[in-house]
Amino acid sequence: MKDPVNFSIGQPDFDVPHDIKAAAIRAIEANCNQYSQTVGETSLLESIRSSLKSRYGWQEPRVLVTSGVSGGLLLAFLTLIDPDDEVIITDPYFVMYKHLVNMVGGRCVFVSSYPDFRLPLRGIANAVTPKTKLIIVNSPANPTGAVYHEDEMRQLADIAAGADALVLSDEIYDAFCYDGPCPSIADYYPKTLLCKGFGKSYGMTGWRLGYAASNEPLADVIEQMTKLQQYTFVCAPTPFQHAAAAAINCDITGHVDEYRSKRDMIYDGLNDVYDLTKPQGAFYAFVRIPTWAASAAQFVEKAISENLLIIPGGVFSEQDTHFRISYAAPDDKIKQGIEILRRLARG
Repeated sequence: MKDPVNFSIGQPDFDVPHDIKAAAIRAIEANCNQYSQTVGETSLLESIRSSLKSRYGWQEPRVLVTSGVSGGLLLAFLTLIDPDDEVIITDPYFVMYKHLVNMVGGRCVFVSSYPDFRLPLRGIANAVTPKTKLIIVNSPANPTGAVYHEDEMRQLADIAAGADALVLSDEIYDAFCYDGPCPSIADYYPKTLLCKGFGKSYGMTGWRLGYAASNEPLADVIEQMTKLQQYTFVCAPTPFQHAAAAAINCDITGHVDEYRSKRDMIYDGLNDVYDLTKPQGAFYAFVRIPTWAASAAQFVEKAISENLLIIPGGVFSEQDTHFRISYAAPDDKIKQGIEILRRLARG
């Protein structure tokens, strides 16, 4: 495709801030190029623990630096899920959840959040069985851009406690909240495993840096994940760990403001011709296909013929009724994409 409008890729269109790049270069030139400790570099671990103590009030946070949040998810599922364990996943969902659960022999229990993508609390409560091992929560969410409210998180904590289930909270997009605070289930439920990352917030997706963290009730989970990392990933990239210690205190408010504006461009440009719930975070919109399209796959094929790259919703869902937009793109491309989608709405 020649110069396509690319609404497909889920990564920021801004680059790593200069100070963080400089820290990585210094680490490389200082010969910090060997394996780190399996659990992570001491300076980065101390920075993360300090952040967790401040944010959640945890006294003794347990932390494992991982090769991206994806690496953390794999280690978590390998640690927690035995064959036939049930994992509750809201639908739509980040594509990796389903396949990792299947890979380790667990059973996905999907709970629909259509049509408005709010946390489906009644559905989650009804889905709990004696086999429920894990509930996954992703806020801000990929692919919908939903941000769950404080009262929703409190109710989810009550449901999880009643089931004696663990909660895995994927918070990789927590920096990108546009309309208010971004509550975490970890504020209300002690048996929460946090998975957070640096790639989306600081434009360093290729550096493959994330971390898993818990408070005392799940200390053993982090210990077992660390053992598995020793025999799989070994460690996260060492020079970038040194740089990430500087990233934690880097102010990206300007980028968040820019992405709020991009969100508004997409919503205002499409809301009158598509069924579209306004995203509150991350940098995605999950849009219902127009009535003329038989499936999301068919609609996406038509969009590609118009030089627009989008993702069919069936990748993220047990339904195939929507498509995902990533508005992590330059403003001029967003305007072009809106024009193409408005034409496509008419068939």
